[in-house]
Amino acid sequence: MADDMRPGPIMQATGLGVRFRRNRGSRRSFKDLFSGRSRRGRPGEFWALRDVSFEVRPGEAIGVVGRNGQGKSTLLKLVAGVLFPDEGRIKVGVGVAPLIEITGGFVGDLTVRDNVQLTAGLHGLGKREIAERFDSIIDFAGAHDVIDTPFKHLSSGMKVRVAFSVISQLDEPVLLVDEVLAVGDRAFRAKCYERIGQLLGEGKTLFLVSHNERDLRRFCTRGLYLDGGKLVLDAPIADVLERYNADHPA
Repeated sequence: MADDMRPGPIMQATGLGVRFRRNRGSRRSFKDLFSGRSRRGRPGEFWALRDVSFEVRPGEAIGVVGRNGQGKSTLLKLVAGVLFPDEGRIKVGVGVAPLIEITGGFVGDLTVRDNVQLTAGLHGLGKREIAERFDSIIDFAGAHDVIDTPFKHLSSGMKVRVAFSVISQLDEPVLLVDEVLAVGDRAFRAKCYERIGQLLGEGKTLFLVSHNERDLRRFCTRGLYLDGGKLVLDAPIADVLERYNADHPA
């Protein structure tokens, strides 16, 4: 009966598959998508993800676990809607705030000020809301001296500071955080972790990709273990980490 009282899923993934070409920076051509080649495959292609299915309910904190190159970032890009599956489907019924690469999706030639306003606007904040939150975003990032600097000229650490500051101030119900926080300094990571805890306390849903077992145990209650592009285990985070460690002992 308790399960029947739970809110319905905000995200449903069914049979997800994503195919890439080795040693190429691009996916298959637009022409290939409408030709028989799409299903038959081409030399050098491989499946970054294959046959991945899961559901997510509001307020879940999910750690995505696996070695490098096993499909973790690809999965987050599917959730964020910046990548489309070659097989299966993913339905996300709410807004998503992604921090899945150092650039944060920001425009390199635009200033920090312009990027903050653009990103917040694209995620549904009005001019007044952006103005009300702008100082808090800059304060959190410690970016007062670079407000009018083009984003591309910032250090990697400052890019992460600005990107996380903006993403964590959005009203989107889902927060995606990839390994990029590892770039920041220890003091800033502590601020980020405190902020993530606050967001979870507010009922946000979290996807966290990390190799740091302590962080995964701290924030996540559920884990998705990916290996070879396959979903090996979807279970409580402690069980997932136990299985991962057994498969890949230090």
